[in-house]
Amino acid sequence: MDIAGMSMNLNNAKVMQASQLAVMKLAMNTGKDIAAEMTEMMEKSCDPNLGNHIDTQA
Repeated sequence: MDIAGMSMNLNNAKVMQASQLAVMKLAMNTGKDIAAEMTEMMEKSCDPNLGNHIDTQA
């Protein structure tokens, strides 16, 4: 068995796993930011006075 080759393969696997984890964390953080911005936008778009008064005359 080639020890040097096996060591390189293990290190490459570790690097790939670390980079995939970093990309996943970035995607999760981006998703959280988008959700927070969407919630804030929806809260600002609501009119608290809307629907409080009903016109009963026809």
